Amino acid sequence: MYQVIARKYRPRSFAELIGQEHVRTTLENALAQGRIAHGYIFSGQRGTGKTTVARIVARCLNCQQGPTVSPCGECANCLEIAGGGSIDVIEIDAASNRGINEMRELRENVRFRPARDRYKIFIIDEAHQITSEAFNALLKTLEEPPEWVVFVLCTTESHKIPNTIASRCQQFSFRSVDFDLVLERLESICRQEGIEADQETLGVLALAGEGSVRDSLSALDQAIACCGQKLEVAEVRQLLGRFSLQTLEQVAAALLAQDARRMLDLVQELERNGHNLQHFCRELCRFFRNLLVAKIAGAHTRLVAASGGERERLAALAESFSEEDLTRYLHLSLEQFRDLQFSLLPRLHLELGLVRMVHAGRLSSIEEVLSGLGEQRSAGVSPRPQTAKRSAPPPSPPRQAAGASLWSQRLLAALNEQSMTFIADAVEHAEIHERPGELEFVAAREFAMALRSGDLQKAVEALAGKPLKITVRVAESAATAAAVKAPEDETTHRALDNPEVRRYRELFPGSEVRTVRNLKEQG
Repeated sequence: MYQVIARKYRPRSFAELIGQEHVRTTLENALAQGRIAHGYIFSGQRGTGKTTVARIVARCLNCQQGPTVSPCGECANCLEIAGGGSIDVIEIDAASNRGINEMRELRENVRFRPARDRYKIFIIDEAHQITSEAFNALLKTLEEPPEWVVFVLCTTESHKIPNTIASRCQQFSFRSVDFDLVLERLESICRQEGIEADQETLGVLALAGEGSVRDSLSALDQAIACCGQKLEVAEVRQLLGRFSLQTLEQVAAALLAQDARRMLDLVQELERNGHNLQHFCRELCRFFRNLLVAKIAGAHTRLVAASGGERERLAALAESFSEEDLTRYLHLSLEQFRDLQFSLLPRLHLELGLVRMVHAGRLSSIEEVLSGLGEQRSAGVSPRPQTAKRSAPPPSPPRQAAGASLWSQRLLAALNEQSMTFIADAVEHAEIHERPGELEFVAAREFAMALRSGDLQKAVEALAGKPLKITVRVAESAATAAAVKAPEDETTHRALDNPEVRRYRELFPGSEVRTVRNLKEQG
């Protein structure tokens, strides 16, 4: 009868285990020193070897030549444990045996000595699914078990194991297996099975597991069933729903050319060929992440899970982008992937997201704009404002040079016309200072309440033709406030009259200068 590759090549000793050196070293040392714990918790993502290591520990403990770090693999005990038929190694699926009755039955079973072997070993898979009541029933047994009992709890969600249980066990965290190690494992199995597959094909299979050896071997089994003894990368990609690097490079080419139509054509091609747009967006996120990592860490970094040839191509392509651009594209693609999870119109969302990326690539940073202004001025060229389409800025009231008296006159006229004499009296006794986007009133304390009125806010915005922030500063008198405020106003006036600042405000009409500080006075 056919045996799937994941079971056929399941490690039977610590020497065959890959990617979990920290677990292997600790357990080997414990076995060599005879320091056998009565309870272990193996946690980690699926397919990283938790149950496999539990069986290896069982073989090490119950081998007829043991306890030993290297079980013989030939005695009846080793063969039965490997085949799952040992009467003293009990494997329990907690997903279907999670209740208090099952745990009470287990607790009764613990009382009896092993029928033949040295230890009675209980391997509990998916242990996090055991109910709280069942854990409580097991607690006393885990705390003081008989000397011949060893518990191994395997789980993908260690945080669901109660602290009372975890504190009585040794805990081992299994890591996702490195891409290169999975690739080597696939190569070795293909040689033994007589399968022809190049590095790129094996790379697709290794990526399919996302750090899980079992998932990668299952993908290999599926590929062999589909393609036979010779695996072709295009067929394997289509089988697993993966996208080639060439397809993703089309997105990068459209960004470099700032070609939005090319993006729309790509989406149409994906949909016409029946591709899952959500899967494509997920691969796009991974693609921009790899480009960013290659840009930062270089072509030979192990942080990029890809074959050597693909790493070189990614590094070469990354040179065409800045780190800022790649960061922006990765952020946008992640947002797009999130939106596609709930979208009723995935094509429209994907088209919009890709076009947004094109527009994002046309943005210039403030530093670049100011640097360009400085270079033009030093070359004696009068800077020209950008020609990007912008709406004309709304009319604004006169600035500080004549603004105080004009604002006071216009406000007083408007307030008196609306019979707001109390507020008008407060404005008449206040010092007014105008800044971009803000109007400050400095007045004595008795006028502060009137100046904070919502009616004053409405009157100011009606005169300015746009929203303005109103701040009220209390002083003993308006004259005192003006004296205190005068040096800061002079500093602000000098800063706003600076040619570079003026040019910047011309280029960005909607911009606001909120605060001006004198760095010399601040030391």
